[in-house]
Amino acid sequence: NEGNEYFREKDYGKAVIAYSEGLKKGCEDAELNAVLHTNRGAAQFHLGNYRSALNDAIQAKKLKPTHLKAIIRGALCHMELKNFSEAIAWCEEGLRIDPKEKKLVEMRAKADKLKVGAGCKESKGDGEERAASKGNFTCSNKGGLERNIKLVHEPSNEEEEISDGLAEISLDGFHSDNATGAKVHLDADGNLNWPVLFLYPEHEQTDFIAAFHEQSRFIDHLMVMFAELPPWDLERKYLPSNLELYFEDEERAEMHELNPEHTLLQVLQHQRYFVKAGTPTVLAFVKGSPFSKKYFSGKKVHRL
Repeated sequence: NEGNEYFREKDYGKAVIAYSEGLKKGCEDAELNAVLHTNRGAAQFHLGNYRSALNDAIQAKKLKPTHLKAIIRGALCHMELKNFSEAIAWCEEGLRIDPKEKKLVEMRAKADKLKVGAGCKESKGDGEERAASKGNFTCSNKGGLERNIKLVHEPSNEEEEISDGLAEISLDGFHSDNATGAKVHLDADGNLNWPVLFLYPEHEQTDFIAAFHEQSRFIDHLMVMFAELPPWDLERKYLPSNLELYFEDEERAEMHELNPEHTLLQVLQHQRYFVKAGTPTVLAFVKGSPFSKKYFSGKKVHRL
């Protein structure tokens, strides 16, 4: 109920935390747990955390295979992540339950159309969305806002398409190739929303936020992402207050610690932060852990 109240108030971060608290109670009512997962997924979706929202839809569907809201949400997540084949499969699954469900019928048709056109080269991009280019990014919009954000233009055979998706990002032997499809965009208020990748080197895991508002703080996202401990955190160490965030200055082979209280824009405006492939990337470590000590051994680290 608390989660629903936050959701109605559009405070989606608090809604995620409330639904997570409900799930932690370990209720044996499968239908209630399916609703909690579906509702948390809806809140995650509104935050732009499409991968987390999809995971909740999957869990809800396992608990209640005929739960149409979960199926619709899962299909929507696949659409946002540009996984059109998967979106079609989820739509078809839902239509077997209710052949007249309007949202699924419309989404199925749209996914079909987008799947066909997915390989086609975009002839002209929307000027507000094509933000990956050489040098500094200056955005002039109706608010007259200018940003000093340094972007690295990755070598590509199709240079015009560099901002249409995320390039595969690799770091110390692990990579994320599932975050494709998201791109930086301006919202109606003239604020930028970025796709942001979180890397957890100790466990070779990643988190992907498809739309990280430039005025959002990192700590706010950490509170949502780790409202429930991830299954790979067997030692239960990944608590928001127990984490340190860094970015890597590859040119100088140096690491810079971030202040979690800072907004994304503050971090992107750091003089040594360079955005590669249109996707800001940060690394998360457990404070003082043996792994982090080993990881930073021999590296120049600029700490707070």
